[in-house]
Amino acid sequence: MTGGDTMVPSPSTLAGRTVLVTGATHGIGRAVALRLAAAGARVAIHGRSAPAAEDLAAELAVRGLSAGRFLADLREQATLPRLVDDVTTALPDLDTVVLIAGADVLTGAAAAWSFERKLDELLRVDVGSTMLLARGFGRWMKARWEGEHVATGQARGTIVTIGWDQAETGMEGDSGELFAATKGAVMAFTRSVARSLAPVVRVNCVAPGWIRTKWGEGASDVWQKRAVRESILRRWGEPADIAAAVAWIVSADAAFVTGQVIPINGGFRRA
Repeated sequence: MTGGDTMVPSPSTLAGRTVLVTGATHGIGRAVALRLAAAGARVAIHGRSAPAAEDLAAELAVRGLSAGRFLADLREQATLPRLVDDVTTALPDLDTVVLIAGADVLTGAAAAWSFERKLDELLRVDVGSTMLLARGFGRWMKARWEGEHVATGQARGTIVTIGWDQAETGMEGDSGELFAATKGAVMAFTRSVARSLAPVVRVNCVAPGWIRTKWGEGASDVWQKRAVRESILRRWGEPADIAAAVAWIVSADAAFVTGQVIPINGGFRRA
């Protein structure tokens, strides 16, 4: 896969797996959905936009790898248990959940919001929905796959959350304060919920660094240079870099990995 938008042949390391990816209609979520499908998984997608979800589901269906689409506004707490019920009813073999969905407060009209409004949005989506969906899907998977764990001794379910590599070091400015607090909460939660769901379900967090998503594509020259300077690989990360990491984490190759926060940042350095 290149650029996060094209599926190319890949070893079928995830054949037989059924996956849900939230926030799958754009950016990192789309790249993850396509990468997991390229590895052989049947992928269900969540999004807020029906047309975007339909387009991606159709692309997956061409390869016989679409497990359906589910629309929900994750800002509304009441929608979260319904989403868990809808997905698990439609997909009784669900064994992998990748919680990519996050609020965009850096581009479009949201960029001009007050600090307080941005904080509320991030707490609702990035923190609240991640915690409640991880608990909902995690408890369902633990009950669903406990018998298989007894028989094999291996975790069957797996959940991935999304953090931020600078949450533990800090970054100046409003955005640094907002994302350090909210993504730091997700990272701390991940370590704890991994203990709650073990040994049946593995839970890990991917912590991206500077990734060229919508904001990165339009960032000023100052930020373009900073992103390159702060990676020892001297480049922006791409959505495909995060997708490749997620594909490994949910695979059997990472069967002994849980409760971890894994930075994907090209070797961050404070320049």
